[in-house]
Amino acid sequence: MRDLFARYARPELGLFVLGVVTSILGRGVSLVPPLVLGVAIDALFTDAGPYTLPLVPGAWIPNGAPAQLWFSVALVLGSLVVGGALTWVQGVSLSLFSNRIQHAVRVDAYRAMQDLDMAFFDDKQTGQVMAILNDDVRNLRMFLGTTVSGALQLLATVLGIAALLFYLNAQLAVVTLVGVPALGAFTVWFMRTIRPRYRALRASIGDLNTRIENNLAGMEVIKTSNAEAFENGRVRDASWENYLRTWAVAKLEYLYQPAMDLLAGLTFAVTFALGGYWLVVGPPPGFSGTLSPGELVTFLFMTQRFVEPLSGAGRIVNSYENARASGERIVDLVERPVTVRDGPDPVAPERITGRVEYDDVSFAYVPGRPVLADVNFVVEPGETVAFVGPTGAGKSTVAKLLLRLYDVDSGAVRVDGHDVRDLALDSLRSAVGYVGQDVFLFDGTVRENVAYGSFDATDEAVVAASRAAEAHEFVVDLPDGYDTRVGERGVKLSGGQRQRLAIARAILQDPAVLVLDEATSAVDTETERLIQRALDRLTAGRTTLAIAHRLSTVRGADLILVLDEGRVVERGAHEALLAAGGLYAHLWGVQAGEEASAFDSLLRTDGED
Repeated sequence: MRDLFARYARPELGLFVLGVVTSILGRGVSLVPPLVLGVAIDALFTDAGPYTLPLVPGAWIPNGAPAQLWFSVALVLGSLVVGGALTWVQGVSLSLFSNRIQHAVRVDAYRAMQDLDMAFFDDKQTGQVMAILNDDVRNLRMFLGTTVSGALQLLATVLGIAALLFYLNAQLAVVTLVGVPALGAFTVWFMRTIRPRYRALRASIGDLNTRIENNLAGMEVIKTSNAEAFENGRVRDASWENYLRTWAVAKLEYLYQPAMDLLAGLTFAVTFALGGYWLVVGPPPGFSGTLSPGELVTFLFMTQRFVEPLSGAGRIVNSYENARASGERIVDLVERPVTVRDGPDPVAPERITGRVEYDDVSFAYVPGRPVLADVNFVVEPGETVAFVGPTGAGKSTVAKLLLRLYDVDSGAVRVDGHDVRDLALDSLRSAVGYVGQDVFLFDGTVRENVAYGSFDATDEAVVAASRAAEAHEFVVDLPDGYDTRVGERGVKLSGGQRQRLAIARAILQDPAVLVLDEATSAVDTETERLIQRALDRLTAGRTTLAIAHRLSTVRGADLILVLDEGRVVERGAHEALLAAGGLYAHLWGVQAGEEASAFDSLLRTDGED
């Protein structure tokens, strides 16, 4: 919490100081009415003493009981008005302070999250990250906006009341304040006990968010798999775990708050009993001197003002521990080390021609379990290299290393002779276009999605790229044309339509190097023909790395690399690989057989009709 406060509060320190000062002054002003009331009772109603007020010069106090009465009323009303104004200033300043801090923390946390290695997203669940960016940041804002001022108000109230009580009657003040150490010890125990429970609670909230977020994203699969009951059970289990963690915290809170109320109430009761005995009988044993009715009334009012904030200390501690658990998660995200980043002196070439070289590249997502081993190949500018092989052979990993989504464990990936680790990330990634099988579209318009990454593109350029991608015809038929919103993840469009928009996005980017990751594997034949025609336009004159499941789409590649268990086991052109009779020929034969079988089945079905 200290680290977060030191990092983010400095630019807004003026607002914080203003809020704290007005908070303390407001608490001080709130002590005026009971003090004036006690003095008025003694001086005007019981004649037990002169009309004097601490810090008020005698020349300011009028003579005569009626004038002193109206002076007392004016002081009480004035203190209420001033206290209200101070409370307003305190609320506005601390609210501005906490909301600006929330904004800064959220933006920094998102920026840090976005800069993290892909390995983080492989391991971290989306709901956990969302819980940090939303719930944890909000907890921090609530703590800074209300709890900090509440703690300072409590401190100011306790010190101010203690000073006034000792000023009025030091002996009775000792009795009134004797419960403070007990309250403090109980609070320390509460903080130590509830801290791990709050950590577990924050983790359970992230797990529940992840479960719900996953189910919302996969609702079509849930329904088509008739898995509603199964998913209801999984959400119920996650919710029950969250309930147990919440109840573990609540049980401790329900113990702490009544105990604090009881201790604070006992302080009030003892003060009332001793003060009343003093007035009715005389000084209790061990006490001496006098106690006036006005002083007792002031003591009781002050003690009540003293009891209320002390009994609310639990809320302050509760909020602090909640914010502390959230703060730990925020700091863990913001300060998580990043390995894939620009070097100390990154190279940013003015132009990249597109020569790509893999030199003895090896890589493993998990140490000891290599995904690629000793991969070597060179693609000259304008050439196409295709990667084929069984599922899990490491084909997509090759592309991820080129984009530096991960860094190689050994060897080097080079573009135009530069190790990609020496290139500036923005320079590298702006030179490499990517079209994958699972196209992601943002919840925005068609125009915004095509221009994503080329944000300054003109409308004419967007339309031209869409025409080249065989997308313009279906776009203009949409309800609002290029201004049609595509929905979250592009759910309002078909898979082939999303694919063509992704190709239009890559055409608009105009990259020197293009990566096609099974870009036509999940569409029908007619759509595949349109997409393939668009891809032919896109790849013309560009260095292309094509990852293919359908071998027929890459038979014209300049070089075909066959991967198996992370190693290049064959390389060459289509005809040469068929003639070699190896794994490629086997895969080609299997696919050709499947296609022939499917065609025969279709003919039989047509004949039956």
